[in-house]
Amino acid sequence: MTLRLTNTLTRRTEPFEPLVPGQVSLYCCGVTVYDLCHLGHARSYIVWDVLRRYLIWSGYAVTFVQNYTDIDDKILRRAAEEGSSMEAVSERNIEAFRVDMAALNILPPDRMPRATGSLDAIRALIGELEAKGAAYSAEGDVYFAVMQHAGYGKLSGRDLGEQQQNAEGRVSQAEEARKRHPFDFALWKAAKPGEPSFPSPWGAGRPGWHIECSAMVREELGDTIDIHLGGADLIFPHHENEIAQSEAATGQALARYWLHNGMVNVGGEKMSKSLGNFTTIRALLASGVSAMTLRLFVLQAHYRKPLDFTEPALEAAATGWKGLNAALGLGQRFGTALGWIAAAAATHPPEHPSKVQSEARRRFQAAMDDDLNTAAALAVLFELARPLKALAHRLERGDTACREEAAELAPRWQELVELAGVLGLIAETQARDMDEAASGEDSEEAAILERIAERQAAKAARDFATADRIRAELQQQGVELIDKPGGVTDWMRR
Repeated sequence: MTLRLTNTLTRRTEPFEPLVPGQVSLYCCGVTVYDLCHLGHARSYIVWDVLRRYLIWSGYAVTFVQNYTDIDDKILRRAAEEGSSMEAVSERNIEAFRVDMAALNILPPDRMPRATGSLDAIRALIGELEAKGAAYSAEGDVYFAVMQHAGYGKLSGRDLGEQQQNAEGRVSQAEEARKRHPFDFALWKAAKPGEPSFPSPWGAGRPGWHIECSAMVREELGDTIDIHLGGADLIFPHHENEIAQSEAATGQALARYWLHNGMVNVGGEKMSKSLGNFTTIRALLASGVSAMTLRLFVLQAHYRKPLDFTEPALEAAATGWKGLNAALGLGQRFGTALGWIAAAAATHPPEHPSKVQSEARRRFQAAMDDDLNTAAALAVLFELARPLKALAHRLERGDTACREEAAELAPRWQELVELAGVLGLIAETQARDMDEAASGEDSEEAAILERIAERQAAKAARDFATADRIRAELQQQGVELIDKPGGVTDWMRR
């Protein structure tokens, strides 16, 4: 099966074919570094990290570029509030971003250009647009003339008559008055008193938000790239404007595929500071939620759909991760005794994998090829993990009569570690709750919760046969499941 991706530009799910066989160029819109990263950033960067990992695992040579927006009104406002500088605010939050991404096991990009380091490329691109009549200057500002680009609106599907004039407060009324058309947008902004500025042919000033990414894409990866990534909130105006200015300058398509992840809601409401439901990655991890629990939570939903962040949903993900972690961590905890160290060092399964391994690998790949269906891929991991979790529980109780069984399960564990790694899931080595392991009643309850988590993963993957089988198996054990709104499942004994 060929990898298929949903292209926002064509509104279709299409086979992925790179520009150069065996090579993939990816550009991901990065953060505006005025504050700490939040759950929306976590969702986006986890998803695109998985895409990158899967492409590498599939044999592609991948170049992944992600930018920092370190010139922006939001940064300047934060600097003014703090009595500091644009550079100080940017550097502090760039370092915080690196720490947060590392905590979530997100691979560092191959290159991370900054707007302040790309000023020559930005000025050159604006000059080309002006020379072609696609841009004009007015009192030190330079604007892109949207009426000169016939394809404007093709990504978002919007008509110029329906467009919103401003984007997140980035455009002032004074700027609007200087425009030829209400929807023209700034490529270069004239210097304002007290703000940092840079020299240009149009006078001192700084670049607009949209031109920064166009220039950095071109400088780092060329006129046309394979895949452009970002959140759904960037489709308009940011990505629409990127397309317009890049394609007006080069006459070439900016990207062949445009992928966008869905937004994060909190308890059914859009996450925002004004609603008081805004949560940073740092605060969530500090509260005791593990990084791998958060990754698992994000990957249980399809990347294009909204993700509703609730305490019950997060608790369900934590339960699912507990069982998966027990299986993944077998090599770390008992590898020496079991002779699994050599297996842990391998990067691919044995030349002649078992039937279980071959089938698991096939199903995992089919799920990921289906527009990154990570929910279905997780269902495969849960199945691989089941006998390994049982082995982990026996070893924790001091059962040494399972060496032969362990030898048979070593290839299965190796396969689990490899496939989980494609999703960025790695064993966490924090001490388990030994009281739970020692208590038969609590251990039985944990086993039920793990089965419920597996059923939820199967349902998310639309594998209803497996979900029904798990329900039936629990019913045979005297456990009744109660499905509630919001994807929550309670249980009771009959």
